[in-house]
Amino acid sequence: MDSFDVDPALREALDRLTLLDQTTAVLASTLDAVEGVSRVCRVLVPALADWSMGDLMDDAGHLERVCVAHGEPGTPLAGMRGVLPGVGEDAEDPWSRVLRGAGALLLSAERFVPDAETSDPLHALNSELFRRLGGGSGIVAPLRARRRVLGALTLVRGPEREPFGERDLTQVEGLAHRVGLAVDNARLHTEVQTIAERMQRSLLPSLPVVDGLRIAARYAPAASAAQVGGDWYDSFVLPQGDTALIIGDVTGHDLQAAVAMSQIRNMLRGIACDRQEPPGRILRRLDLAMAVLYPHQTATCVYALLKGPEGGQYQLNWASAGHLPPLLITPAGDTRYLDAGRGMVLGVDPGVQRAGADAVLPPGGTLLLYTDGLVERRGEPLDHSLTRLRQHAAALVGRTPDVLCEELLTGLATDAEDDVAMLALRLPTATP
Repeated sequence: MDSFDVDPALREALDRLTLLDQTTAVLASTLDAVEGVSRVCRVLVPALADWSMGDLMDDAGHLERVCVAHGEPGTPLAGMRGVLPGVGEDAEDPWSRVLRGAGALLLSAERFVPDAETSDPLHALNSELFRRLGGGSGIVAPLRARRRVLGALTLVRGPEREPFGERDLTQVEGLAHRVGLAVDNARLHTEVQTIAERMQRSLLPSLPVVDGLRIAARYAPAASAAQVGGDWYDSFVLPQGDTALIIGDVTGHDLQAAVAMSQIRNMLRGIACDRQEPPGRILRRLDLAMAVLYPHQTATCVYALLKGPEGGQYQLNWASAGHLPPLLITPAGDTRYLDAGRGMVLGVDPGVQRAGADAVLPPGGTLLLYTDGLVERRGEPLDHSLTRLRQHAAALVGRTPDVLCEELLTGLATDAEDDVAMLALRLPTATP
């Protein structure tokens, strides 16, 4: 034996470990159940099988084939994915048995000769698939987690390849168990994110109706991972008649961040209505309250007051706690950021004094408050991101605030890695 030869048993063990490592890696690379199963099917072909397929079953028992992978490039696979027939209670084909709770089963070509007389639609469909793609032997294994069957993983070898045996059965069953745990984890993650998004949307406020003003707002979770976070907008009329405009972002991207967002938003509402002070002082009071009630929480925020017109132009008084500056768009399409009145993030130093800023707003102008998910992109300088927002906003100068928000979401936030909140205000073209 050459010194570089490897014992066949050792080589086989190394191949199995490599396949297990690759399977674990692709499952860890996504929190989408369908994508995870699809990636595993592609990893196992042709390393372990000539073709494979993955089926997922929901809580209601509905079955869907989410992937079919073949090792031969160009093999037509169109129409092979989609909703499958239900699992029969008395059906004895391997898929029905596995999906009802049986362990992994070996498949033979003789078992899957198309039979026009069969009364089991699932067996008939799979028999036809064996005929079209070629099957000499196979394994169907359950995707199981928490004593529930979540689907099935099927691996098939052609007639010219060594048939699957008992050792392969054990290996595939172990792989399927890992896939089942990943599918269950992905579904739990989706459920939590769905609950958080629903809760966050339910907490978003109704916008005030103010004579002469048009106000619109939007919230969208992160597109890349269906994540929610602590982004929020708010607007209300204070007792003295000023209109409060607020945009904020609590650190985090989970249910806890959404809960913290709602609590901090409500604290800010109460402080603003009770004190009716300049924005810098209001944010300092909020910072002091957070230090007592949420000592480890940080957040960014812009708190602005729209005053007037009282025979003149509308005036904006605002303060920023580590947040991106509001964008002002004139009726002519000129844009500028209101980058004065800046201060540090909330939750860092509650004793710091916070300054505000003032600006006179042009008739017919539009004010846009937004969170970083609308503009920031990984690896891109922030200046470039803010320039892109100015260009998009200027091109939409003639649109209503509602359309402006929708177009900005479509044009800038389709691939956002963070959730997005926006608040847009349009002033009347003439002072009443």
